[in-house]
Amino acid sequence: DLPHAAIPDFLCSYLKEPAVPNQNHFISEASPHCPADLLERARSGTVPRVAIARAGAPLPMQAAFEATQAGIMIPIFVGEAADIQAEADKLQWDISEFKVVDTVGEAEAGITAATLCGNGDADVLMKGQLHTDVFMKSALNREAGLRIGAKFVHLFSMTHPKGGTPIVISDAAVNVSPDLETRQDATRSVVKLLKALGVERPKVAFLSATEVAIPAVPSSVEGADLAKWARDNVEGADFAGPLALDLILSEKSRDIKGMQDDPVAGQADGIIVPDIVSGNTLFKAMVYMTGACSGGLVVGGKVPILLTSRADSAAARMASVALASVWSNAK
Repeated sequence: DLPHAAIPDFLCSYLKEPAVPNQNHFISEASPHCPADLLERARSGTVPRVAIARAGAPLPMQAAFEATQAGIMIPIFVGEAADIQAEADKLQWDISEFKVVDTVGEAEAGITAATLCGNGDADVLMKGQLHTDVFMKSALNREAGLRIGAKFVHLFSMTHPKGGTPIVISDAAVNVSPDLETRQDATRSVVKLLKALGVERPKVAFLSATEVAIPAVPSSVEGADLAKWARDNVEGADFAGPLALDLILSEKSRDIKGMQDDPVAGQADGIIVPDIVSGNTLFKAMVYMTGACSGGLVVGGKVPILLTSRADSAAARMASVALASVWSNAK
């Protein structure tokens, strides 16, 4: 009830518009979109054959339809043939030119699709309508032929709605507490993917809560060890660690903390996280708070693996297929 003149100036802006109860202003309203340059890179190489495990459901068929129309995949449908045809009919999609492998149930579809990839009859393995544990068990089955000695790690390529260089994060979805060897493999994979995406000399950071190695913070000590290992063993890239997130992303924070000479601080292209909680939180924060598009794939096997999710946007599904195409054509 105070007269306007009695209200301090700094409060006036808050009174111009009434607050909306329970509105979460941290959630971005930006819609993710698959980057045009990523699609162009995916089309520039050999179009991969994608074995879709249990394809006969709306989401995997829609994703396959859109990616096929975009020219970035050749689908191989694995699953109940009647269901696959029924979903194709709903999309008015003539799939007669594509291979359909009739199977029954999740387990048979999973191992059949994985074996197609292991035998060289497909270039990418994609999850359809089956549980993730069943799908990954099939991919890890030695008889499927996908294991080549490296660790399986998950990569997310995050692209801002306004474009720009992507940030690649590992591992946000597969390894719960990756050991040093797993993170070493992840580092090699992040560098490989960034180069395939056009980054000539990737800058990779090892995430912790501090930029100083402190015994009480194990990830900081491991970050320092990993950065030293990477500088000695991985060519064509720059590495730094440990680094907290502000120093990974913000040039302002880098300058304030006097780290202008660090080759990675404030301008990282890749982030190696210490555990699945930090990685999963980071990627979801980017998606929900900035509207970033997340393309994801599992690497380390004979072929890239797509772990599609019901929560994925159409843009994220398209970006994931495009990313798998880029990876399968990478040197």
